[in-house]
Amino acid sequence: MTPKATILSGDEVRRALTRIAHEIVERNRGAEQLALIGIHTRGIPLAARLAAKLSELEGVEVPTGRLDITLYRDDLTEIAQQPIIRDTQVPFDLRNRRVVLVDDVLYTGRTVRAALDALIDLGRPESIQLAVLVDRGHRELPIRADYVGKNLPTARSEQVKVKLRESDGEDVVELWDREEQA
Repeated sequence: MTPKATILSGDEVRRALTRIAHEIVERNRGAEQLALIGIHTRGIPLAARLAAKLSELEGVEVPTGRLDITLYRDDLTEIAQQPIIRDTQVPFDLRNRRVVLVDDVLYTGRTVRAALDALIDLGRPESIQLAVLVDRGHRELPIRADYVGKNLPTARSEQVKVKLRESDGEDVVELWDREEQA
């Protein structure tokens, strides 16, 4: 199977993350008291890349964490009889932190809702912001991203696939028709 279209090349992914990092610095007046938490699976390497860019821009270490939202999903009984639980690692105190949740694609908003519930169970940050590489629309909940790499209007029959070099060997964002996938 082949993708319907390439939405972002590797260079475009890099530029989008650089722009998001600059927007985060501007909105937060620096990187002090920031923390980035990636949502499993592809939000984790995106958070690490953003943290590296923020450190490069501001000269401060920006802590990162990883968040598994599996048990917070509202469709848990529909996705699998025995869902795979991954590790959550937030090795810092959330108090007085401005947390940026990071994910690859924002769609219905249900993943973000689950992430907010999971995060609040870990502590009470000063604020929570959301950064996504792609916002494809079709929200079912009143959730919006603070930082977006690419707004991409899609049909519900389409799927946005994000490939990252850390897990897939390359950086690319592709648009697929669900019916054509294996």
